[in-house]
Amino acid sequence: MSHSHRRRHGLRLFAVVAAVTLGLTGCSSSDASDNDAAASSSTRTRVVQTEKGDVTVPADPQRIAVLTAGLAGFLFTLDAPITITDTRLLGVTNLDGGFPPQWAEKAEARGTKELPAGESLDIEAIAQAQPDLIIGGGQGFTAVLADQAYDQLTAIAPTVLIPSSVNTWQEQLAAVAEAAGETDKVDDLMKAYDDKVAEVKDSITVPGSPVSYLLSLSTGEPAFIPQTAALPTLLSTVGFKPDDVLTKANNPELYGSGDSFIVSNELLAPVGNASVMFVVPVAGRSLAELKQDPLYAALPAFVNNKVYELPATSYRPDYDGVMATLDQVQEMFAK
Repeated sequence: MSHSHRRRHGLRLFAVVAAVTLGLTGCSSSDASDNDAAASSSTRTRVVQTEKGDVTVPADPQRIAVLTAGLAGFLFTLDAPITITDTRLLGVTNLDGGFPPQWAEKAEARGTKELPAGESLDIEAIAQAQPDLIIGGGQGFTAVLADQAYDQLTAIAPTVLIPSSVNTWQEQLAAVAEAAGETDKVDDLMKAYDDKVAEVKDSITVPGSPVSYLLSLSTGEPAFIPQTAALPTLLSTVGFKPDDVLTKANNPELYGSGDSFIVSNELLAPVGNASVMFVVPVAGRSLAELKQDPLYAALPAFVNNKVYELPATSYRPDYDGVMATLDQVQEMFAK
């Protein structure tokens, strides 16, 4: 699929082609004051189509509140003005606070505040940040919280919730860029991605196929990433043929946004019998620790030393996570 076709496809899937409207007509006089121009700029709006209906948002938002850390990375990449953001990134950060390392420097340089974490959204903290746009939704627990608090959020500022069905990083990038008025930057980002894929594909030796992806969870239960999820799809572009673990597991129930499933200890061997395996620790045991467990050590990829570890940021990657994962794969499997 060509770059331009893929981009159009992603945009169609989310259906976020905005109708740009002007809230006020600018002054026609050539001697209009700077104040008048600024006032006109501040009232310009766009309409974004969402599952909650059409939402009128600022054409050029200046203070964005982000309710899902998984979406914040895209917005930092787009250099959007984030004034406050959730920081809970699966397998990377926790309730102790602190920005995820991959965008901490950008957040601190911008003066972005941390949105306090809790069992519900801190509506007061969001209101105190005085956002002119709120972006939430996506994948995970915080998406549920935002949906529950939608009416309270819209009383503070225009609110765009990205549906959980928008679950590829390309679609998420397009969606948040549209909401934030940053779509003009997406083409260059996607070109850089396409160039990186071509570079990596030409510079690595794939150690074998098929490839399965083991998710190491804090519960210790065996879990896999289905071949349809973000990480297997990403690495398939550079030559890693994903194993059909869904069929091997008898089409199990998928959790969350459809990017993981748990199997019994008895099913671990038949489902995890691919010749090559990636392990992604998400608050669970590392590859080194799993190698000490006889249940995993007996798997073919472990026995033949063709099992490799990738960080939690590769599991539900934002744009920078995608590029970092490609860099890691290029280094691990360089010819």
